[in-house]
Amino acid sequence: MAAGLTQDGRSYSGVGTFRALRASREALAVSELRFVRMGFGTEAVDYQVAWDEQRRVHAARFADEVPDTVLLLEHPPVYTAGRRTADNERPLDGTPVIDVDRGGKITWHGPGQLVGYPIQKLPRPVDVVAHLRRLEDAMIRVCAEFGVETSRVEGRAGVWVLGDPVERRPALGGLSLDFDPRLTDEEFDPRLNGPEYAPSNAGQRREDRKICAMGIRVAKGVTMHGFALNVNPDTSNFDKIIPCGIRDAGVTSLAHELGRELTIADVLPVVERHLTDVLGNADLRPRVIEKTPAA
Repeated sequence: MAAGLTQDGRSYSGVGTFRALRASREALAVSELRFVRMGFGTEAVDYQVAWDEQRRVHAARFADEVPDTVLLLEHPPVYTAGRRTADNERPLDGTPVIDVDRGGKITWHGPGQLVGYPIQKLPRPVDVVAHLRRLEDAMIRVCAEFGVETSRVEGRAGVWVLGDPVERRPALGGLSLDFDPRLTDEEFDPRLNGPEYAPSNAGQRREDRKICAMGIRVAKGVTMHGFALNVNPDTSNFDKIIPCGIRDAGVTSLAHELGRELTIADVLPVVERHLTDVLGNADLRPRVIEKTPAA
């Protein structure tokens, strides 16, 4: 075997050293979860800068040069659109949108929102849904620690504060809920029909409201993108779009649900702790899906 250099610049040669290097890389695959706090507040990280860093860490994780890593940060205001975003879900006023390669649809990132990009190697066959469920579980635990009860909603990714049953919600726009146009008219656009339909006012309507959005991608068995937890953002930023393509629900934040001020600094260590518990200690094998016996 030809001589070469290790990552720290030391020379190596021979089969024994090669095995040691391979063993070192294998150890990375089971090492503890690493957190990188990229920037918050006045040091918020431009979306493109964070995207470049994601790709760099992703390549290093695929090569077993770094352990599983979670990038944590705040973005300056930006709209990003996943692959399934429809044209009529984008801002009506021509506000710029960055198209990205994650799943899901359009959303907003900005001040008061804690964004996390877990870059984790998954075993094959890759189970994308299981990874998504783990992220949801971690964020549900975070919200619970602050006293906000959240849940999953069937068919809708992310973490939600559930609203009242339909029959107990107030009339919407002077209409009976039985005639809510958002449910029957595919061309109905809540942005053109007054603030009572705005996603940021879903709490007043006592509807389901998303507190943590999620969109992920898995490439070469390694995860990218992740979650955006609304801590204390100005949720009216979501009113320019159809957030996540959902017309009959809205958005909320921890601070709004608690009725008190809460900061990224308050939430950050709690997020790291629950991600360590859920992702760092997870059994990453694919779920066992039971088949229904043929009749």
